[in-house]
Amino acid sequence: MSQSLAHELPVNADKSARGRGVAIVVYMLFLGSVLTVVTAPIGVLIAHLKRQRAEPWVESHLQFQIRTFWLGMLGGGLFVATWQLLGLVGAPAVAPWALGYVYFTVCLIWMVARCGVGISRLTSNQPVADPRSLAFGGARVTLADE
Repeated sequence: MSQSLAHELPVNADKSARGRGVAIVVYMLFLGSVLTVVTAPIGVLIAHLKRQRAEPWVESHLQFQIRTFWLGMLGGGLFVATWQLLGLVGAPAVAPWALGYVYFTVCLIWMVARCGVGISRLTSNQPVADPRSLAFGGARVTLADE
């Protein structure tokens, strides 16, 4: 997908765009993974399978979802390695557990925020501006009313 396409409002964006329903389902599966982890791998599998058949602006959402999953897996792997390393070096037992709580909280906020930004853009029939972003797809996220 071209970089300029991600910043344009889609010409034929509507609720019947190819792949739009799939993108909504995948966002819901990702949010459902907060309670049951198994839904996230199902969601990324669906996103991988349906990405090529989606409208270009919807494809940006599917790419964003795929990246969300794999970045989360990479972060989880790094966390587990760090946790194991803390145990091997003899860190106090509270250190790995404190790290775990902080890591889990940050990851939860990151994943829910990415899904929230994606759902907001999808329901507005707009692409994710930067689906390869590490943060929130190029969206400006604030807690203030504007």
